[in-house]
Amino acid sequence: MKITKVLVANRGEIAVRVIRACREQGIASVAVFSEVDREALHVLMADEAYPIGPPAPAESYLAIDKLVGVAKACGADAVHPGYGFLAENAAFAEACAAAGLVFIGPPPEAIRSMGSKTAARQIARKLNVPTVPGTFEPLAEDTALRAAAREIGYPLLIKATMGGGGKGMRLVRAETELEAALGLARSEAAWAFGDGAVYLERCLADPRHVEVQVLADAHGRVIHLGERECSIQRRHQKLIEESPSPCVDAAMRERMGEAACRIAKAAGYVNAGTVEFLVDADRRFYFLEMNTRLQVEHPVTEMVTGIDLVREQLRIAAGEPLGYTQADVHLRGASIECRINAEDPFTDWRPSPGTITGLRAATGPWVRDDSAAYEGYTVPRFYDTLLAKLIVWGADRAAAIQRMSRALAEYKVVGILTTIPVLAHIVAHEDFRAGNLSTELLDRIMPAVATVKDGSRSIAVIAAVLAEYERLGHRTIAEAPPPTPDAWRTGRHPGWRSR
Repeated sequence: MKITKVLVANRGEIAVRVIRACREQGIASVAVFSEVDREALHVLMADEAYPIGPPAPAESYLAIDKLVGVAKACGADAVHPGYGFLAENAAFAEACAAAGLVFIGPPPEAIRSMGSKTAARQIARKLNVPTVPGTFEPLAEDTALRAAAREIGYPLLIKATMGGGGKGMRLVRAETELEAALGLARSEAAWAFGDGAVYLERCLADPRHVEVQVLADAHGRVIHLGERECSIQRRHQKLIEESPSPCVDAAMRERMGEAACRIAKAAGYVNAGTVEFLVDADRRFYFLEMNTRLQVEHPVTEMVTGIDLVREQLRIAAGEPLGYTQADVHLRGASIECRINAEDPFTDWRPSPGTITGLRAATGPWVRDDSAAYEGYTVPRFYDTLLAKLIVWGADRAAAIQRMSRALAEYKVVGILTTIPVLAHIVAHEDFRAGNLSTELLDRIMPAVATVKDGSRSIAVIAAVLAEYERLGHRTIAEAPPPTPDAWRTGRHPGWRSR
């Protein structure tokens, strides 16, 4: 079938990303927006835009009946869920199908089978793909949980059966912590996903988080597009991603990719998806879960493969076969993505909503800025803090790191706080540059990042003092007497100092 109009059931930078892909394919785009998103960039960019309710997600971006109603009323023939919100909701995919709309994502059955982490672990085990030691069924009885915990051994993780993003997850170092952690994990999972079921998993020491991008069409072909290293995380949420992973060689890539494709096939998967693994110090990988949607970090894969993943999603949803085989996929160079969040990393990563009064995004050769921000835009407090994704490409990893350092230094956001200072510190850190990555790296280096905060505060104080000095009518450097003829040569120009 031919897709002519797509309703983008999301907001922010991913909605902008999908709208751009549609426009390049000659497909009309439809945006939806809550009351606080009326002037959001995705609304301004789309061909059509419709309100869907109050700011609360449950009354707008999570309201399936409203989204399907708008899609039908405006004549859309397909719906793209983006990521987050309803992207991995089987009921939403079913509602779209029932309304005669193409859901640009996997079938509901695949979403259900891989959306439950315990069910996904069972599929991997049947395929003899290594899994992290733990339980394969949700455990409701506390007695059974305690017995399973003793068998697995401490430290361990309590994890929500549904959902992701670190919600419903708790680290337990000893049995004395188990009961309290269970209560917190269950309540958070029930609030976030409507399901408080949890399971247990061994906590691997200092692991790496590596995931494999897969594409599957409706004609039985499944291929992978290499891996992404996603080990730089805070609270189990990713901050920096890159492709290829510095720990994966060609042989390991082939093994991981083959395992990912087998899991996708077993689940009856169609469209774009990601199979996630943990890798231990001996470079042994273990299946973690499958994300049945487009990932936030998909641009790094696009940069090294030259394949537009959203375009492929649209083609696959229209029933077209993949236009290439596994042998046609090649990784060229290296790409890194930094997530720029509206957060104060020095105050426990507290969200920083507010109006952006100044904005200068990084540009230049092989620099990409996926963003929904603009000068004058007010970042609302109701949604995820992701403001922009800064992506670079280099001929090799060292070149990509240097380019990212330059791009982060150029990127300026005024009016709200962002994660840019911490991202710059991580990229400059010797362990990052050497490829010595793990999910614990940020916790190890964060104390040293406090000096970044102190330095920034000192600069801000100096700037404020100078501004007040000028406001009171004192002469600034620009108003000082002209230099003597020899001043430039000797370096004694007013306002300069010798080094």
